[in-house]
Amino acid sequence: MDAALEEELVDLMSYCLQNPGAEVHDEERRITEIGRALHEDGGTDAMDMVYHAVRSRLLGEIEKDVDVLAPLWNGIGEWKR
Repeated sequence: MDAALEEELVDLMSYCLQNPGAEVHDEERRITEIGRALHEDGGTDAMDMVYHAVRSRLLGEIEKDVDVLAPLWNGIGEWKR
């Protein structure tokens, strides 16, 4: 499950980062849902692992940092960024 969610996060976060100012409410809502699913599956450790994999990938592919989207997961388990 994590691999599919990781790929979806790459797509969603890439879109949000490459379209500043665009209406991304649906994308942000889905990013939050994915965080909840990851937490249910493996806790904060699973969230952290997938987040860092996506962050590293997008830094390499589009040279954008996903840290601006990290707060979307605040309040899920012990996640706080």
